[in-house]
Amino acid sequence: MTRVLLVDDQRLFVESLKRLLEFDSSDISVCGVAYDAESALTLLSQTHPDVVLLDVRMPGSDGVEVARIINRDWPDIHTVMLTTFDDDEYVHNALIQGAAGYLLKDIPPEELIAAIRAVKEGGVTMSPSIARKLAQGHVVGEPNEEMKLLEDLTPRDEELLSLLAQGHNNSEIATKLFLGPQTVRNYVSSLYAKLGVRNRAEAMRFGRRLLSSRLR
Repeated sequence: MTRVLLVDDQRLFVESLKRLLEFDSSDISVCGVAYDAESALTLLSQTHPDVVLLDVRMPGSDGVEVARIINRDWPDIHTVMLTTFDDDEYVHNALIQGAAGYLLKDIPPEELIAAIRAVKEGGVTMSPSIARKLAQGHVVGEPNEEMKLLEDLTPRDEELLSLLAQGHNNSEIATKLFLGPQTVRNYVSSLYAKLGVRNRAEAMRFGRRLLSSRLR
């Protein structure tokens, strides 16, 4: 079972969402519901879910701050923003703070369920309108050390990093890029060295931050 914690201050919405997830899926269990950031953090330590669905705006600390704390203190828990707000700043900040996805509340139920499953397996999920923004290739904010590293990446490196960030394994990457498995392994090792990361998880996090920086 995939254990999910729901965090949203709209009680009618979150209770309806709980019933929907448990009724429409046989492999998802809602292990808790919180209506504010403080309650969410308390439940996290008690229930340790696989995935947390977070609204952006809540009383007290917002969802982005909760995502930051989860990424810092419970790095094995996946966070997904589920909100009505598609502001570039919210999307950028959420992904920078470690969120594995950004979904809008108009998402069809079956797509939300599929997104939860994908995130648990290490993938990244976005609503189509958010994905289009990420594809624009425009950088928000001032350059930092990570962005400077990108200057040394080839187009192939960036393509590979994007696929890693989406949770694809080496076999899937080989298929998508029409490369042999050993060639992909060599590319991945070279990319780790260029980025100064030690493993796939660190490369995935770097890739997600790269995606979040590419907002109009």
